[in-house]
Amino acid sequence: MLHSISANSFGRVISVRGSQARVGILKTGCMSSAAARATVGRFVSLRSVASTIVAMITEVSCEHLPSSDEFMASASVDLLGEILDSSGPRLRFQRGVTNYPAIDDPAELVTNQELRTIYAPSGSDQIDVGTLQQDQSVTAYVDIEEMLSKHFAVLGSTGVGKSSGVSLLINEILKSRPNLRIFLLDVHNEYGRCFGERALVLNPRNLKLPFWLFNFEEIVDVLFAGRPGVPEELDILAEVIPIAKGVYTQYQHADRVGLKRIDPKRVGFTADTPVPYRLVDMISLIDERMGRLENRSSRIVYHKLISRIETVRNDPRYAFMFDNANVGGDTMAEVVSLLFRLPANGRPMTIMQLAGFPAEVVDSVVSVLCRMAFDFGLWSDGVSPLLFVCEEAHRYASADRNIGFGPTRKAISRIAKEGRKYGVYLGLVTQRPAELDATIISQCNTLFTMRLANDRDQALLRSAVSDAAANLLSFVPSLGTREVLAFGEGVALPTRLRFKEVPAHQLPRSEATISTAPSASRGHDMQFVDAVLERWRGATSHRDAPNDPGFMERPVVHTLNAPMLQPSLGLDPDRFSLLKKPLR
Repeated sequence: MLHSISANSFGRVISVRGSQARVGILKTGCMSSAAARATVGRFVSLRSVASTIVAMITEVSCEHLPSSDEFMASASVDLLGEILDSSGPRLRFQRGVTNYPAIDDPAELVTNQELRTIYAPSGSDQIDVGTLQQDQSVTAYVDIEEMLSKHFAVLGSTGVGKSSGVSLLINEILKSRPNLRIFLLDVHNEYGRCFGERALVLNPRNLKLPFWLFNFEEIVDVLFAGRPGVPEELDILAEVIPIAKGVYTQYQHADRVGLKRIDPKRVGFTADTPVPYRLVDMISLIDERMGRLENRSSRIVYHKLISRIETVRNDPRYAFMFDNANVGGDTMAEVVSLLFRLPANGRPMTIMQLAGFPAEVVDSVVSVLCRMAFDFGLWSDGVSPLLFVCEEAHRYASADRNIGFGPTRKAISRIAKEGRKYGVYLGLVTQRPAELDATIISQCNTLFTMRLANDRDQALLRSAVSDAAANLLSFVPSLGTREVLAFGEGVALPTRLRFKEVPAHQLPRSEATISTAPSASRGHDMQFVDAVLERWRGATSHRDAPNDPGFMERPVVHTLNAPMLQPSLGLDPDRFSLLKKPLR
């Protein structure tokens, strides 16, 4: 017996298969004008006897129609969930389908009230991120607990509003969970002003990250500037670093000052143990071994290693690592407290600006930070949760094992696989998901996908999205700015939504804000060039010349509130008088 077709119905179910169904669309004269706009991306409701099934149209075609003349087209729909009558006064939505539709069940467009039922916040742990693209009167909520505890990712090409979306999500998280600690790797120094007084901004000028916190692979990467290490030199380092740690520990606990000879086999430390040692002790041990050698060619290896260590030690760009390298001191508690905001003191968030670090050591620094974040969660039993947000994640966890730094990929992968057990949550941000390690992105159970035009990126998303609405990914290339497809545990349904407007003071300031038109008010004469070169050379020298533009801003003592580096903003004409000489 056929169901009666109401004025809101636009068709009837003509086939059902697994998580999909096919709906015959009635001719225009049989339905309202609104129902006639039933097209790809719209939510529809299939009215069955036991419940109202919520589905989404993924394809509309006029091919292979039934022989009946009543249909003008057919639509494929993905079955997403159902609205049930609960014991209380309100209807209840649940994912998945328990009662499948039958042939000839009527299909209608989902009403505004039904959308509100589907997206109604289920508790206080919801954040408002925007509105539905289908009906902008309905607010789109995200479940924080599900999003954080099972990791999330924000994906999108350059210029689609990805950075603004990240700022929006983090600001909303801070509102809902003011005590959650957040650590953000800011690759392009664009988030420094997005979070106001709630964030501590760290950069090479106010960061102390002692070299002895680097494990063996990381310190080798620093000493060899990202290139593969020389095997003979690596063997020497692997031998002397544990002994140097033992020497320093013994020196600290000795009744009298003096360097005692110790048996390397009884040191008790490995090259990866995070305990202090001094460079002067390590170089002394290398020099001592070199002095025992009679073969001149063998001594060259030791000499090259000492020269390599001294070169890096004396490079002012590495001051954040090697300051007080020969003095020592166990500052690990202070470093961890500063990096991961324990206690927060009103600033639960850390922004690590990476653009000012030497390019050769950025991967090693990221590896240290990721590893320490996980290890602290592990050894504290997850008592104080931390959200670790990694911008440009494909740079540090590449799918190609021959690209990037292996320990960094391993550290991020460890957070992705095991972090939730120890209160360390991961947020990935990338414009090239196809270049990101598939194992890592598969651990992110909530995806915010913005416009992506690359076929490889779209293919990876199809493999990562296990939901019945994977067909939604066909919309990805045509999404507008700030439009998002949200999938996974954090949202009630796979949803096309629009992120809400971000206040001007919370907008990331990236290179996209720099005009390509030259400024007529700024002089580009030889004095301008000389000033730029002086600043350029000053970055790799110890000179503090009065005509150095950075001289007045270089702090005598590193402080926590040092000015933020903003290389992406170009030269500020208000700060450097030499760089604003007008054209004659």
